[in-house]
Amino acid sequence: MTLTRKFCGAAGALGLSLLTAAPAFAATATPTINSGDTAWMMTSTVLVLAMILPGLALFYGGLTRSKNMLSTMTQIGAVAALAMLVWVMWGYTMAFGEGGNAFIGGFGKLFMAGVTSDSVSGTLPEFVFACFQMTFAAITVALVLGGTVERIKFSAVMVFAIVWLTIVYFPIAHMVWAAGGLFFDMGALDYAGGTVVHINAGVSALVAAIVLGKRKGYPSEPMPPHSLTLTFVGTGLLWVGWFGFNAGSALAANGGASLAMINTFVATASAGLFWMLTERVLGHKGSALGFCSGLIAGLVAVTPAAGNVGVFGAVVLGAIASIICVFAVTKLKPALGYDDSLDAFGIHGVGGIVGAIGTGILHDPSLGGPGDGSVTMAAQTIIQVQAVVTTIVLSTVGTLVAIFVAKAITGLRVTPEVEQEGLDLGEHGERAYN
Repeated sequence: MTLTRKFCGAAGALGLSLLTAAPAFAATATPTINSGDTAWMMTSTVLVLAMILPGLALFYGGLTRSKNMLSTMTQIGAVAALAMLVWVMWGYTMAFGEGGNAFIGGFGKLFMAGVTSDSVSGTLPEFVFACFQMTFAAITVALVLGGTVERIKFSAVMVFAIVWLTIVYFPIAHMVWAAGGLFFDMGALDYAGGTVVHINAGVSALVAAIVLGKRKGYPSEPMPPHSLTLTFVGTGLLWVGWFGFNAGSALAANGGASLAMINTFVATASAGLFWMLTERVLGHKGSALGFCSGLIAGLVAVTPAAGNVGVFGAVVLGAIASIICVFAVTKLKPALGYDDSLDAFGIHGVGGIVGAIGTGILHDPSLGGPGDGSVTMAAQTIIQVQAVVTTIVLSTVGTLVAIFVAKAITGLRVTPEVEQEGLDLGEHGERAYN
C-alpha cells in the first residue's frame, strides 16, 4: 500500500507513521513525537471546535425563526459537549481501540484506560489524536439537528445524541478510519469524513425529520431565516475551521495537508459561485443565502476528496455538488414533502454522496488525481458506492433506533403551545433578543 493510499483511505488510523515507514525499519522503529505535526494538529483540533461554537451555532441559528434562535444554538452546544464526554468514556475505544473487528474497535481503552501523556499515536501524543477525533464526533451529531430544530424537545435531543453516537457514529468512524475496519480494508477513500460525517449526519437528519413530523404551519406558512447576517458570519467561521477539518486529517504538517488545504479553498469557491449561477439560470436572483449554501455544499463535497483529488478535480467537484444540491433543496424536498428544517440532508447528505462517489472518479491520475493507478477508476468508484450505500443503511437503521429510544424516554415534540410561542422561551425560559 502506497503512502498516498494510506493518507487517502485512513486519515484517522492509529499508528499511521509506523505503517508508512520503510519496510527495513517497520519491525524496530519506535514511534516518536514530531513537534511540528503536534503543533499543527493541536491547532487543527481547535479550528474544528470553532466550527461548532460559534460557527455551526450561528449558521444554523440564523436560519431559524428568531423565537428559536437560542434553542438551536443551545442544542448544538449541549450535544457537542455531551459528545465530548461520551467520547472519552466509551467512544474513543469503540472507534479506535485495538483488538476489535470490522465493525467496532476493542474495549481496552474504556474511560481512556492506558492512555497517558506519554502515549504516542503516529507522530502525535495520543491525547492530541483523541482530541482531534473527538471534535469530529461532536460536530457530526450537531449537524443532525439541522433536520429537527424548531420542534424537538431538548431532553429528546440529549437522549438521541447518546444513543446515536454509540450505535451509528462510533462504528462508522471505526469502519472508515481504523486499520481492520470494513471500509478501510475495502480501500474506500474518505480523507476527512464524507461518509463518517456528512452522509451519516445528512441521512440521519432526514430520517429524524420524517419521524418527528413537520413543523406547525409548514409548508403553507413562510418560515424565512431571521438573520442571514449571522448565517453569513457562521458560514465564514465554518470555512475557516474546515481547514483544520480537512488539512488536519493528514495528521501531519506535510504535503498531503497542503493538497487538502488548496482543495478546500478552490472547491468551496467554485461551489459558492455555481450555486448563485444556478439560481440565475433558474430565473432567480443570486442570493446571499444561496452563496452561503453553496460554500457549505462545496466544503461537504471536498471533505472526502481533500487529499484524494487534484486541484482542478476539486474545482469540478465543488461545482457539480453545488448544482445537484440546489435541486435537492429546491426541487426534491418540496416534491417529497419532508420538513428537513435547515436542509441538512439536501446539503450534507446529498453533497456528501456526490463528494464520496466523485472522489472515486477524480482520484484517478488520468484526471489529475494523486492515485498511482493500482486501482482502476471503475473499481474505485464501485468501492465508493458500496461504502456510500452501507453508510446510508447503517445511518437509517441506527437513527430509527435512537429516535424511538428518545421517544420512549422523553417524548419527541414540544407541545403545540411551546412550538407556537417558540422554543427559546418554552424550553429555556430565555429570549435570544429583547
